[in-house]
Parts: sequence; C-alpha cells; structure tokens
Amino acid sequence: MDTKIKTLIKKLTLEEKVSLCSGSDFWHTKEIERLGIPSVMVSDGPSGLRKQDYEAGTNNVNTSIKAVCFPTGVSLAASFDEDLVRRVGEAIGDECQAENVAAILGPGNNIKRSPLCGRNFEYYSEDPLLSGKIAAAFISGVQSKGVGTSLKHFCANNQEFRRNSYDSRIDERALREIYLKTFEIAVRESHPWTVMCAYNLVNGVQMSENKRLLTDILRNEWGFTGLVMSDWGAVRDRVKGIAAGLDLEMPYSYDAYDSLVIEAVKDGRLDESDLDRCVKRILEFVYKAVENHNDEAVWNKEEHHLIARDIANECIVLLKNEEKVLPLRNDDHVLIIGGFARTPRFQGGGSSHINCGSVDSILYALQWNSKIIFEEGFSAKDDSYDEARFSHAVKAAKDVDKVVIVAGLPDLYECEGYDRDHMDLPKVQNNLIEAVSEVNSHVVVVLENGSPVTMPWVDRVEAILETYLCGEGVGVATARALYGKSNPSGRLPETFPQRLEDNPSYIDFSGDITRIEYREGIFTGYRYYSKRKMPVLFPFGYGLSYSTFSYGLMSTDTEKMKDDETVEVSIDVINDSMIPGKEVVQLYVEAGIPNTKVRRPVRELRAFKKVFLDAHERRSISFILDKSAFAYYDTDISDWYVEPGDYKIEICKNADEVIAYKTVNVMPKKPKKPLYDENSVYKDIMENPNAAKIAKPYFDKYLFKDPDEDSTDEVATEAFGSDPEIFLRDTTLRNVVNMSFGKVTYEDMKELIDRLNR
Repeated sequence: MDTKIKTLIKKLTLEEKVSLCSGSDFWHTKEIERLGIPSVMVSDGPSGLRKQDYEAGTNNVNTSIKAVCFPTGVSLAASFDEDLVRRVGEAIGDECQAENVAAILGPGNNIKRSPLCGRNFEYYSEDPLLSGKIAAAFISGVQSKGVGTSLKHFCANNQEFRRNSYDSRIDERALREIYLKTFEIAVRESHPWTVMCAYNLVNGVQMSENKRLLTDILRNEWGFTGLVMSDWGAVRDRVKGIAAGLDLEMPYSYDAYDSLVIEAVKDGRLDESDLDRCVKRILEFVYKAVENHNDEAVWNKEEHHLIARDIANECIVLLKNEEKVLPLRNDDHVLIIGGFARTPRFQGGGSSHINCGSVDSILYALQWNSKIIFEEGFSAKDDSYDEARFSHAVKAAKDVDKVVIVAGLPDLYECEGYDRDHMDLPKVQNNLIEAVSEVNSHVVVVLENGSPVTMPWVDRVEAILETYLCGEGVGVATARALYGKSNPSGRLPETFPQRLEDNPSYIDFSGDITRIEYREGIFTGYRYYSKRKMPVLFPFGYGLSYSTFSYGLMSTDTEKMKDDETVEVSIDVINDSMIPGKEVVQLYVEAGIPNTKVRRPVRELRAFKKVFLDAHERRSISFILDKSAFAYYDTDISDWYVEPGDYKIEICKNADEVIAYKTVNVMPKKPKKPLYDENSVYKDIMENPNAAKIAKPYFDKYLFKDPDEDSTDEVATEAFGSDPEIFLRDTTLRNVVNMSFGKVTYEDMKELIDRLNR
C-alpha cells in the first residue's frame, strides 16, 4: 500500500493534490476518477451514528437515518468502566460498517473547565486521566470493527461562545498536565485513525495553523501517524494549515482556498513536500477505510436498543439515599411528577443529535405497576408555569407513600453552539420540588441533565438519582434503578459545586471577549476545590450504591523507587451486604510530602478500576504505577519531572474521602539540575537532614557562633533577635557571603554547594 500511494502521488497533478486536501461535500472526501482514487464518507457521532439520509429526498445535512442513541459522553464517563465504553464503541463500529461510513466524528475529549459549557454533555470529565482513558476505550471499540474515529476537538475547546475565534491563553504547565494530557492518553493508548483540530486559537495561534501542537507535539512527541482533519469550517488559512500539518479541510469550501495553495507552491511560499505529506496521509486514510470495509456487515436496531438500555444501567449515579428510601417496593403507592417522565431528555443538541427510532420513557417502563399515578407538574420543554398542573401535583403528593419527581434541563438550556448562563434548573421545577417536599417527606428526585445543576432543595428530599443524558434506553434503566432491578454504580466524572461562583473558571469563562485567560492553571475541578478546602455539593468521583462496601489492608511492593521503576499497589474490596453490586476503586496520589517545591494539587486521580462483587464477596485489586503517577510538567526543562520526596498513594471513595494510604519515596534517576545553588534558602536546606548536617557550620559562622560552643554570642543576638531561625528562614547561601562581613567567603559558598550536591 505504501508503494501504491507513493506511485499515486507522483502521478497526481499539483491541482489534484490540492483538491484532495478538502472534502467533496459535507461528508465525503474527494475522488480522483482518473487515477481510481475513491471517495469515503465520515459521519457525526459520538453517542450514535448521525449519517445523512440521502434517500430522504433532501439535501439537508441535518436529515439523518434512524439510528440508536447510546448514553452521551458524560454518562459514559460516569460509568468509570473502560470495558463498558469499549462495548459501546464496538456497537457503533458495527453500525458504521453496515452503513459504509469510514470514520465517526468522535469521541469528544475536551476538559470540562466550567459547568456552563454548552457542549459538556458530549465531553467526559474535568479530569484528564478519566477523560483520556474513556476516550481510548471508545476509540479501541470502534476501530476494532475496521472503522476509524476522529478524536476531537484538539485542543482547549472548552466553551461554545465565540468558539470560532476565541483565543485560549494557557500557561505551558496547565496545557500539558490538563488540556493536552487527556488527548495524549487517548492517542498513545488507542491510536485513532484521525484527530480533529478545533476552531479556536491557542496562545495566539489558530489551531488549524498550529504547527507546534499539530506536528511537534501530536506527531513528533506522541507518535500520531494518522490524518488531521479540521472541524467543520475551522480553517482560516489553508497555506499555513498545510505547512502546520493540517491534512484535510472539511467540509468542501468550493475551491475557495485551492488557488491560494497552488500559488503558494508555485512561488515557493509552501514547500510541495509539505503538501505531499498531507496527500499521503489522506490517501492512507482512504485506502485503510476501503480495505477494512465489510460489504456484508449488517446491524440490528432492536438489539442495539437493548444494548443501550444495559449500558445506561451502569451510568446512573445515586447521589443521596436517606432512610434507604430507594429502592422502591412494588407495593409502594408512588406518584411520578414531571414532563420528563413522559418525554425524557436523553441526549444533547447539535451535531451529536441522533434520529432515534425508539425511546424509553419512565412511564412506559413502569406501566406494569398499577400502584403508580402520574401528574405532569411542569413541562419538559421550558420554564412555563401552569397553576393547574402545579397545584394538582402538590395535592396528589399528599396522598401517596412516595413521590418521584423527574426533573432536568430542557433542550434549550444546553446545546452545541452556545453556553449556559447559569447552573439552575428551571424555576418552576425547583419550586415544585420544594412544595412537594412540604407535604410528603419521602421525595425522590431523578435528574436528566448534561452538566451540574444547583440543588437548593438538596436537604429537603430523601434521594437523588443522577441519570445525566443516558441515551434512548434511559426510561427502562431509570425504572430498574428505582425499583432495585439494577444497582446504581456510576460515579460523578465532575464536581457539583454549591454555586456557579465557586467554580475556578468563573471570572475568566466566556463573556463577550475573544481572549480567554485560563488563570486557574492546573487547578481545574476537584484540584481547585480540595486545594481551597471549599465545600461542594458533591465531589468528583462521588456515588452511592445499594450495596455496602469496605476495604481491607492496603499494601505496596516497595517503599522506595527510582522514577524509571514501578510500584504495585494492592487492596482488598469487600461487599458487606446481601446485594450484589459494583464498586469503583479510585487511586489518587498526593505529592511532595512534607513540602513540595512546586504548586501541586492536594491529590490527583492516577488510576481507577470498576469491580463487581457478589454478596459478601472479597476481591483483591491491584494497580501498577510508573513515573507518570508522580510527575509534573517542568517548564524549566520542557519535560515531565518527578520531584524527589515522599508521595502518598491513596485509595479513595471520591476526591474528598480517603480510605487508606501508603507513603512511597520516589527519587529521579537523574536530577534535572543540581539540587542546591546560590539561591538555595536556609529553610529548604534544613528540611533535609543530610544537607542540614553539612550546612550547619556555614550558617553558624554567619551568626558569629563558635562551632565549639552551644550559645550564640551577644552580637548575634542583637543583630538577629532572640530567635535567629526566624531571620534565617528565607536567607540564601549568597546572602551569607554578602552580609557576613568577611566571615564567609565566596569560596566557602562554592565548596558548600559542591558538597551539598554530592
């Protein structure tokens, strides 16, 4: 194939090469009939297949075939289950094969910087490890079926407002540790066929022209060998884009840029070898898709609908369950309230919107139970208030055992193309929840929303079930969870703050500006809240179960390691109840014990594993950690670096609740630079016992102290006060030379530095 492609490139005219670098229409690559180069199709996703329906008799690109809507990105991340997500990818891959789609445009892998981003429902998490691992699982699943994916939107596309023109201004460390890390994990682990560059600028450079990110980092550092395509309409300058490593412009721009590229090659502003590299990668993608296509592939919508239901079971998060009000009993007299119970909100709006053939509602799923009555209470479409609906629901709530209120965000509240203005549910829903809780003490709230919401009624209801946007099987999955036919096992992939103003990006998010400052740096999501010791509504990684889990003793196979070695962490998990269930074991690392010299979060997620445990079953879980679990990105050396010292490896229930920990001392095999120099300070030196022993005589001279005596003379006491340690705390080694009146020489300092570093 490589030989064939090289031969084709030699036969292509300059004009044909340039034409291949953009689509032929909204969804297809160009064909070159003269040379037998075929065209292939790509389609939207990633929560299902959104393929344009050409048989519908319309050219409307938004008219798509009937397909199955699986849980959205945030729901899949809430499962904390890579195997489950891989299964979703496999199902979607089968659909793409049957529909002759070469690649699906997904997954969406951008960090959830703010709860307000209109596309948060499509993205996975505020944490780069969770997001990257879930993305990698999805990609692996799809591509196992011989179909490509397009990992998007690379990178720092964290809002919708002015998404075509805003400039994400991010410091290098935050860019590497948060916003690039999620893509790096997915690229290195799953090797997507394509990566989609975002609309926005990053640090002043349009992403479609960003050679540092598209070539230097994505290709040269991470080893990506596939195709880079633009988001639809993201290209500003095709000449700069090709030089930077952007291969394919989508969609077709009617040759708007072709002549400019041809002129640039002819007059030497663009090297034709850069164009040839882009053409080569486009042809590799096209022929890979053609070679892997299965003409006999079929898929079954009914079967995939059942899969969507089963997947949704694993994504639901139980946030509260006082007095064990859940699961409901079959003989409970239950009132269900809310327009969402009849018309569920199960997916987001925009390019990921799936044309579903079958959607389960909660009322449909519970039609078997004659003990259930329904009151609409409020509309699922908007915030309109209807006095009759409202009062009927409150009145009916007085005469039942339990009330289930199905609340959520209407479609218009969150969608691709714009951001939310606030974190609140519609006012009518909040008011109804509070009114019902006044007349019935057994209230369960089910939420259907794509991102966090405030809950002013959180202390007035007994149970909260977060379903996010769980796909077309949401109704049956929710009903199963309510009645204990399934056991909730999801965990929050993002923090639910108490109010919007608490979010670290609050001041700098969106607004009517084009330059967005990421002043919070590495402190996104739980990294910020835990550092500030700020109470939240529900922390990252939080979720309850109908089962009761406990943990045995934690162990590590070493207490000391070099940064080119690994440490194995083991712990037993026990199901103490009679109810089979799944536990998510979360491993975090707390850095720099006792005193890190760089700013680090309190703890960071470094591994997770979801495990099924039967009644009273005990199982041992292990993790292997390498350098990446302890490293930060050091801008001085432009590389990842492990600061020498002690690290707590923590097993947690969530980002705020530590169950057990072990301390491991980690040392870099080669220090990045000498540990001590002229600017090393007294406090830092004295914290290292070995260094303190060497440096003590040096500082004693500075204090006019006789090394053979225990006391400091009166001159020193007068000069430095009764406690010289306080004065010395921030004194550097060079300060001693400068201010010791000749007692300590420059040669003394250099000799000391040499001894300290040895």
